[in-house]
Amino acid sequence: MRRAFKFLLRPTARQAAALSVMLGDHRALYNAALQERRDAWRHPSKTMIRYGDQSAQLKEIRACDPDQGRWSFSSQQATLRRLDKATVKTISLRREGRRWYVLLSCDDVPAEPFPAT
Repeated sequence: MRRAFKFLLRPTARQAAALSVMLGDHRALYNAALQERRDAWRHPSKTMIRYGDQSAQLKEIRACDPDQGRWSFSSQQATLRRLDKATVKTISLRREGRRWYVLLSCDDVPAEPFPAT
């Protein structure tokens, strides 16, 4: 069974600034990828670029420029005491106004999980 949990983060001012920079980097990356798709489709050949193609490009970019992977991390790096026996599949960060949240999607959640705070 897959469940999602939402937790309020309370970052320090320095951490919030770093999170804002990360959000800006991800926004720029998304917009650049979207523009690449639009440009390819507007080309007379009507080339379609798929997500998998762009994802492969990211792997190549990170291999050549390690700084490009500075915001990458895996769910295995998360330490979650309140979700014993759950397997974290995805981790997302979200900003709503001035508040930051972490969203976790988990498999193998116990029958009665702890409530999200």
